[in-house]
Amino acid sequence: MSLSPTRVRLDWVVPVLLPVVNLAVALLLSAVVVVLIGESPGRALRTLASGAFGDAESVGYTLYYATNFVFTGLAVAVAFHGGLFNIGAEGQAYIGGLCVALLCLGVGSWPTVLVVAVAIVIAAVGGAAWAFVPAWLQAHRGSHVVITTIMFNFIASSLMTYLLVNVLIKPGQQSPETREFEPSTWLPQLHDVVRWLGWEIGRSPLNLAFVFSLIAGLLVWFYLWHTRWGYELRAFGHNATAAVYAGISPASTVVTAMAISGALAGLMSLNEVMGVQHRLLLNMPGGAGFVGIAVALMGRNHPVGIVVAAILFGALYQGGSELSFDMPKLTRDMVVVIQGLIILVCGALEHALRSPVEALLRRPARAE
Repeated sequence: MSLSPTRVRLDWVVPVLLPVVNLAVALLLSAVVVVLIGESPGRALRTLASGAFGDAESVGYTLYYATNFVFTGLAVAVAFHGGLFNIGAEGQAYIGGLCVALLCLGVGSWPTVLVVAVAIVIAAVGGAAWAFVPAWLQAHRGSHVVITTIMFNFIASSLMTYLLVNVLIKPGQQSPETREFEPSTWLPQLHDVVRWLGWEIGRSPLNLAFVFSLIAGLLVWFYLWHTRWGYELRAFGHNATAAVYAGISPASTVVTAMAISGALAGLMSLNEVMGVQHRLLLNMPGGAGFVGIAVALMGRNHPVGIVVAAILFGALYQGGSELSFDMPKLTRDMVVVIQGLIILVCGALEHALRSPVEALLRRPARAE
């Protein structure tokens, strides 16, 4: 049975055209804000693009920010496919970072390859363990995962504050942070890696965690669409009643989905703790867990879309810094407003333009 041209056309509206339209609307609203401030929207857009992609160093910073959003976007997406809303990526990244920091503080002269391999495992285990409790509570006690994951964010933040102020703080300093790790525990910077291969790129915080995030996206794609467990997870997310009737265990599906989601969020800490800061700091996730929700929505919960959306938000972070520097009227707070408009339109109001776009595409088919 062949599909009609209208059906084929509408099949790519949601994953391709709709995010583009939503982004265009968000940029138009941002342009109105810029005009009201008394600046030129064209100049602001050029400054934003140049700050994010103008040279190799700017691209490196953009991809560095995007790395965090890829991990947290994948974490939110896996839970979404299981019909769950994981708002606890911040806390899960916190605990993953704590596990990584304890490893880096405790190892002596381990080879860097061994440290990185063990850090990947314990970061994932730490994030998964922190997500396991809310998952178990929903699966066996009926506690809603949205409420419990939010609460666990506060618990993780309070735990980290106590440890950094009273236990892990470097002696003789007042700033709540650990001592710097040994250089053998640092993630290699990409500009050093490519220099070893004979290439030269601009210096930036971009490190091997970006490569790990792309590998994670590939593994998530394979798991969700090419394994029996991924099929069960998506089936449960589409229709829990039908999935139970087909023999899929709801409790194990919820726990598995949240554990994988938490593990991905925990891996985000590699970028910050081992790749850039080389110590454990307060507020290490920096809000990336919440941005991951918008990244997952804009990326249609698909790894490819998530990577593209993460790069967009990374460009907003990096380009926004340049924007506030070059155009003083556009303060950092106004840049946050612009970022919020994009998140609002592309995330919360994602389907607002779906019906008009579909109606517009149906019209030529009806005429034919």
